[in-house]
Amino acid sequence: MHYVSVEGLTKSYGINPLFKNISFHINEGDKISLIARNGVGKSTLLRILNGDEVADEGKLFIHKDVTVALFEQDPKFDEGKTVLENIFHTNHPVMNVIREYEMASENEDGEAMVELFGKMDDLNAWEFEVKVKQILTKLNVHHLEQAVSDLSGGQRKRVALAKTLIDIGFDHKHTLLMMDEPTNHLDVEMIEWLENYLNQENVTLLLVTHDRYFLDAVSEEIWELERENMYVYRGDYENYVEKKAARIESELASIDKAKNEYRKELEWMRKQPKARTTKSKSRQDNFYEVEARAKQKIEDAQVQLQVKMSRLGGKVVEMKKVYKSYGELEILKGFDYTFSKGERIGIIGKNGVGKSTFMNVLQKIEDADSGKVNIGDTVIFGNFSQQGLVIKENMRVIEFVKTFAENFPLANGGSLSAAQFLELFLFTPDKQYTYLNSLSGGEKKRLQLLTILFTNPNFLILDEPTNDLDLPTLAVLENFLSEYQGCVLIVSHDRYFMDRLVDHLFVFEGEGEVRDFPGNYTQYRLWLKDNEKKENKWDVLEERKSKGETTESVVVSRESSGVSSDVAPAKKKMSFKEKREFETLGNDIASLETEKVSIAEKMSTGNLGFEELQKLSARMIEISRLLEEKELKWLELSEMTA
Repeated sequence: MHYVSVEGLTKSYGINPLFKNISFHINEGDKISLIARNGVGKSTLLRILNGDEVADEGKLFIHKDVTVALFEQDPKFDEGKTVLENIFHTNHPVMNVIREYEMASENEDGEAMVELFGKMDDLNAWEFEVKVKQILTKLNVHHLEQAVSDLSGGQRKRVALAKTLIDIGFDHKHTLLMMDEPTNHLDVEMIEWLENYLNQENVTLLLVTHDRYFLDAVSEEIWELERENMYVYRGDYENYVEKKAARIESELASIDKAKNEYRKELEWMRKQPKARTTKSKSRQDNFYEVEARAKQKIEDAQVQLQVKMSRLGGKVVEMKKVYKSYGELEILKGFDYTFSKGERIGIIGKNGVGKSTFMNVLQKIEDADSGKVNIGDTVIFGNFSQQGLVIKENMRVIEFVKTFAENFPLANGGSLSAAQFLELFLFTPDKQYTYLNSLSGGEKKRLQLLTILFTNPNFLILDEPTNDLDLPTLAVLENFLSEYQGCVLIVSHDRYFMDRLVDHLFVFEGEGEVRDFPGNYTQYRLWLKDNEKKENKWDVLEERKSKGETTESVVVSRESSGVSSDVAPAKKKMSFKEKREFETLGNDIASLETEKVSIAEKMSTGNLGFEELQKLSARMIEISRLLEEKELKWLELSEMTA
């Protein structure tokens, strides 16, 4: 089914066009990611498709049976109403009874729940109620009676996301779901759940995201807005990078060819008399087309971050027996750690476990309840916080930067003026004289990063640095951090960003417990799944033993399956084929375990490039999947007698 058709769409702000004469189609089942540098018009395009803005030119057709749903970066609510009233805003019998049931459930009103049971049955509302409960639980949306005006920024985003997912799941057969940075303010578990949910729902999706793992998981096509045009790439993010590089190379070759032709035509134009023949006029018209092609500029703009870092001495930061709590919420319980020069540490954990508080205690922005935090004399913190810029009214970008310094020292011994440094961060001369409050979210983040680097830090603390940054800026930030000689501490839900940069993780497990895990995020998730699998096997064995099954014991070596116990097989006998399969499985499992250990050793050396690390991580995931399949089959066959 044809959902959306766009022809010749153009939109400008002032004299600057965001996009010009673009055309595209969206069909049922399409899953598209829209990417571009900040300020190019991604969010504007979504708002045009949603009917919130009007294009300057062009045609837009949306099928009459299609419902368009937009999840925005800055969600809009009825501020005078509760969370529950905003989520279940549709006046429909099914939505009304589910709203009443959710409220009764939250208030533990048993009498009301009994009464509502019958209404739920009559309206066949239970299936949708299960979906609603899953969405609210996974997004950690509670306290439904709370006014939305009292919610934090992260809570508002999660409530808005819950509202959007519930809306598209209710009574809409054909929905185009448009999402603008949906992973901001979600922890990693929520993001992984959202990936699975969107894939299971089989929605038609148009997505704006900087999260490359999320992009690859939920979309099949990438659209890029660049230089007023739209370019389409089938496949994943890696394919997009390769195809874009090839496109730019081809365009540069075409421009070089046009420049040669332009020089020849320019010489002819200068020699021609004023009175021209019809043929020469045609050539003159062609000259201006050649001139336009020759003067094209392909700007693969990148932020260049060659900063001069202050010297970091031998002593960095020591945290000794540090305790920190808020009321009954324990954040740190006897935390001990000595930071070393050049460390790259990721911090992960569910929202609300105290990650930001930990970083404040580390910098002595907040006091610990007890214990010591000793900071070396040479340490200069660069703190990239979620709070963002403190906007000053009636101040231009260039004036704001000059409050930090007129000039900035570079690693090569030279220096740049504030204006030159701003240009490196993609702030054109015109943009430098705009007011702070007119900047987009991504531009404010870029400016915030610039001002932090102006302090010449040697210990960077980055709290969700990827939020609102575009992919070109993110790629360069990653390259800079990979070469940075100081300490880096990162809190991020962006798994790609974490995998590329960190050497080990502080995992906030709750109740003041912090695990120091030796690896990146993907390695940590593999370790978790491996542990969960072993625990599940123990549960199966214990359950069978509790049933009193009496058979010969089967010893499962820890080398092959991670479990050692007496296993009671069933009475059914193996066929010859099953017996051979049983013997083969044992060898296969042992071989896979050996390969797994070998890969783990390679990944822990710290000497691998990013691409090689990604290949090994992918193989680890595949090995874990194969082991799970083969070990379950081995357990099944082990229950039979020979």
